[in-house]
Amino acid sequence: MATEGRSAFFYGTLMAPQVLHRVCHGSSSPDNPIYAAHKLQTHPAILHDHRRHRVRSADYPAVLPVPGSTVRGTYVTGLTDGDIWRLDIFEGSEYRRDKVTVHLLKEVGDASGTGNVEGDAVEAETYIWISDPLDLEEGEWDFRQFQEQKMRFWVGTEGAGEYAGRASIIEVDEAVQQHHQDGTGGRGFNGHITSALEEAQKGGQADKKSS
Repeated sequence: MATEGRSAFFYGTLMAPQVLHRVCHGSSSPDNPIYAAHKLQTHPAILHDHRRHRVRSADYPAVLPVPGSTVRGTYVTGLTDGDIWRLDIFEGSEYRRDKVTVHLLKEVGDASGTGNVEGDAVEAETYIWISDPLDLEEGEWDFRQFQEQKMRFWVGTEGAGEYAGRASIIEVDEAVQQHHQDGTGGRGFNGHITSALEEAQKGGQADKKSS
């Protein structure tokens, strides 16, 4: 599999193209120069000897090294230095970006991994949890549940699938959410980490450095 630029393995909210594009590009509009210049390619993949956990009171997961465990996610190529810079901002201090080896999937099995057929091993970067391990739950994080119930908090009306254009529903959900802990950890479309990302995207500092 030929690659250009930098590559990463995503196992949580960034598996959703809408979230990934919001972080790296700001939007997927053809009028957005960052999106127009950078096209990403994705492929299903497996990370061995790691385990994915739910983060307590959060919408997103974390992974830790655990021998014998596996994590299915998405291998993404074509990332620029600027993309990685924005991803570092998005992930924040709870994670450390490490180099790992993942195996591309020739065939994708069920949620338990039955039916997976592995192919080439490739190098990638991924984000490993370095915050308090007591903040992690034993249970597995459910990507489908995130897409159906939580993703609207992360992308807003743009790219929100069935929620696109339904501002009234989103506004009600936001009002309810204000009375609970923010499950996005500031990474939602109106969070403080998102505000930092928007400033970074406006400045385009890392893209200028890498051009």
